[in-house]
Amino acid sequence: MSPRPVREVSAEAKEGEARLEQSLRPATFDEYVGQEKLVSNFRVYARAARERGDALDHVLLSGPPGLGKTSLAHILARELQVNLHVTSGPALVKKGDLAGLLTALQPRDILFIDEIHRLSPAVEEALYPAMEDFRFDVVLGAGIGAQTMEMKLERFTLVGATTRTGLLASPLRDRFPIQERLDYYGAPELHEIVQRAARKLGLAFAPDGAEELARRARGTPRIALRLLQRARDFAQVEGDGRLDRRIVDVTLARLEVDANGLDGMDRRILACVIDTFGGGPVGIDAVAAAVGEEGQTLEDVYEPFLVREGYLARSPRGRVALPAAYAHLGKTKPAGKQGGLF
Repeated sequence: MSPRPVREVSAEAKEGEARLEQSLRPATFDEYVGQEKLVSNFRVYARAARERGDALDHVLLSGPPGLGKTSLAHILARELQVNLHVTSGPALVKKGDLAGLLTALQPRDILFIDEIHRLSPAVEEALYPAMEDFRFDVVLGAGIGAQTMEMKLERFTLVGATTRTGLLASPLRDRFPIQERLDYYGAPELHEIVQRAARKLGLAFAPDGAEELARRARGTPRIALRLLQRARDFAQVEGDGRLDRRIVDVTLARLEVDANGLDGMDRRILACVIDTFGGGPVGIDAVAAAVGEEGQTLEDVYEPFLVREGYLARSPRGRVALPAAYAHLGKTKPAGKQGGLF
């Protein structure tokens, strides 16, 4: 199977994007756009912990990728005036990896673990006493003569981020007193994010250009910023350096992102379900084989947006194309076709 193509409308972080994202990342709660209820709550939690001189309670942030979970962790550390230590679930292979991080923490520091649902069972179990009792248990020796040594840790805050809350073990999830979910952004919020980022990049823009870019960003700041970068390139080479509606339309046409934010692979999936499988229902593995992609990738990367926007439905019998999919591709739904949802 051929490698998965790089998609401009994927919310997953790409290699090499971290530096630019960091330069455009909001530094304070005042700069953070969207998620108003969540941000309002965190203002209170952070201020209360800072005034008490205590560590913030452990925090679990969930939601789709690209919505600002990492940015929130950075802001919390800045508001609490503590250090932020960043790692990810896949990077913590064994208990020793976790021990090195925990023993380096200063009082009230924040340890941010991205993709926390991907922790290995051994690391996850070692994390429980660290979160509850601020201790780390080290086993010395093996067999009958093995002994457990207890290492005291400074009081710290664990901020975990996950895109798959259902994959978190209940004992781990229950150890987070603060649990918040980030939701997709509206077009006006993304418009403001694009305008702020354009100013930071020194890019002149027209309101209609920034607005159109935001409208096609699939409710995700990371995608909006990525499309902004590509539009900046086209504005520089094929325009006058200004982000206006014309250059945005040129950019997205070249990237094959249509007026509703769907790219070539999105349209290929919908066409496959409609043309090859009669609109469904059809199993995910059959669709994957037809479009040359892995079934898990379709479920994790492509389907969430198509389902959320009402193009596809997941039924007990498989995937079904909805009327919006037929309309978007300019196809007519066969008479008497009920969609096979039941």
